[in-house]
Amino acid sequence: MAVAPYGSWKSPITTDLIVSETMRLNQIALDGQVVYWLETRPSESGRNVIVRRKPDGATTDVTPENFNARTRVHEYGGGAFAVKNDIVYFCNDGDQRIYSQSVQSSPKALTAEGEYRFADLAVDDRRNQLICVREGHTVSGAEAENCLVVVDLKDGKQTVLASGNDFYSSPAFSPDGSRLAWLTWNHPNMPWDGAELWLAELDDGVKIRSQEKVAGGTDESIFQPQWSPDGYLYFVSDRTGWWNLYKRAGSRIESVLQREAEFGVPQWVFGMSTYAFASDTLVCTFFEDGISKLAAINTQTGEVENVELPFTKIDQVRAVDNRAVLIAGSPVSADAIVALDLNTGQFEVLCRSADVAIDSTFFSRPETIDFPTEGGLTAHAYYYPPQNRDFTGPEDDRPPLIVKSHGGPTAATSTTLELKVQFWTSRGFAVLDVNYGGSTGYGRAYRSRLDRKWGIVDVADCVNAAKYIVEKGLVDNEHVAIAGGSAGGYTTLSALTFYDFFKAGASYYGICDLEALTKDTHKFESRYLDRLVGPYPERRDIYLERSPIHHTDKLSCPVILMQGLEDKIVLPNQAEMMRDALREKGLPVAHVPFQGEQHGFRKAESIKRALEAELYFYSKIFGFEPADNLPPVTIENL
Repeated sequence: MAVAPYGSWKSPITTDLIVSETMRLNQIALDGQVVYWLETRPSESGRNVIVRRKPDGATTDVTPENFNARTRVHEYGGGAFAVKNDIVYFCNDGDQRIYSQSVQSSPKALTAEGEYRFADLAVDDRRNQLICVREGHTVSGAEAENCLVVVDLKDGKQTVLASGNDFYSSPAFSPDGSRLAWLTWNHPNMPWDGAELWLAELDDGVKIRSQEKVAGGTDESIFQPQWSPDGYLYFVSDRTGWWNLYKRAGSRIESVLQREAEFGVPQWVFGMSTYAFASDTLVCTFFEDGISKLAAINTQTGEVENVELPFTKIDQVRAVDNRAVLIAGSPVSADAIVALDLNTGQFEVLCRSADVAIDSTFFSRPETIDFPTEGGLTAHAYYYPPQNRDFTGPEDDRPPLIVKSHGGPTAATSTTLELKVQFWTSRGFAVLDVNYGGSTGYGRAYRSRLDRKWGIVDVADCVNAAKYIVEKGLVDNEHVAIAGGSAGGYTTLSALTFYDFFKAGASYYGICDLEALTKDTHKFESRYLDRLVGPYPERRDIYLERSPIHHTDKLSCPVILMQGLEDKIVLPNQAEMMRDALREKGLPVAHVPFQGEQHGFRKAESIKRALEAELYFYSKIFGFEPADNLPPVTIENL
């Protein structure tokens, strides 16, 4: 092994490899034994393609080149397609219309042109119609209107089925098609704060005969209603403080499985699934002790069997007969579409998100860290030490550290192989991926730590996580950076502003002005800050107090700002305001705008540019010579 300064190691995990050989795997759908899934491909400018795999292994793209299977409901989308009897129904990004497509033909527009978006498609073949969420943008300047609609598959006619609440999701038909369940919630709640499960009896047309609330409320979150083959309605509720499984039996609600584990996830997008039915087996994933696990529950006897798999992250669980299909990953394998035989426990990888031939000796394995934080509490993170089989650092030196703060903020990071993390560790950086208070996966009480304390708890946890690693002597305390996107960008900018600890920061489409976010964001998150910060404008003082843009006098370290110019969630002027403030103060600042990008970069050239810009920035601030030939970034005041 060669001895070289940390940060300067030559790595096979290049930006070209990351953008050319990786993609994001999303929604899974089963049509009998045929498996469909969605691929987001950076190499195709972030286009979303529905892929079909037959039982004989033949795999083909369903979505033609001039289509992009993506919905913009809630801006984040999800649940963009459904399939039944070899016909795919999908939302197209360009016009947000629903299209139908036989696997042997071209797509045909089902819904008319207009200011509507659709998501969470459910096929009602008994009545030859779709049920889905519709989001209307028909009145300029007014809040979008959300409802459940019926779309006739013959002529595309739309009929409103349920309306009056702010949000709807997860329509699910009973096996005989006579009943429909769905979720709904209202401002200021997000679905993980409180949601209601409703059940309706349907007539033979498009009308509701009767309906009732089954579970949920303003302080109980419900997730993923789904019907078992024998006609019971199952769902996930956090009524005990943990998202656990329940079913409705007659007029009673019965617990299916109680554990201090999370069987649900925050519904940031549509079409999420943590459990499914394979004959009389309920196969489910849950998050416990920092990793995802899989279990099989016999719905007749209640017997629970843990399914041992070499994966630490599992989602998008679907099933048919005695076969489950899911997205799974581990610290040494990126997300993949995996088919599991529930009888034998054997599994087959159908598709990998990263098809790269890199020896695993270049991969850093994460260590689960539980560290002390404010108020005598404990928070959680994953620590990745530098790792490259060809290099080691000088004996008298310690590596630089990048603390990562995830988005959401109600989200979570995981241990699945992420080449964007290995990009850093294979060059000699240590990475600390923090699940700060407010993250999902550790129960409602942990999630609620952020209530009225966003910008306080998350920031303190990131600082304390870094201090914990520094105190162990694992990293160089003079070369500690923090980086994050969206809400993680806010945590990053707040940490740089309100603490004198980090030596550099990278904000990806981060928030610097909370007050601006209340005025210039979309409906889904327009009242999110009521719970995280306080009601606006009644508590405007808190918004000003916690916005980095109003406290730039406290900033004392360099920052690089990355921003998509078509972002509708965090508007580009937020990054521009922060750049101007840093420029005026004389601190080193780089501002890198991305034309054609929205909230989260999808294009290969954008992902490549952002990673290389961040590495270039650190090399100039921390004073090392990278092995990569990097395009320069303009750093003012350097």
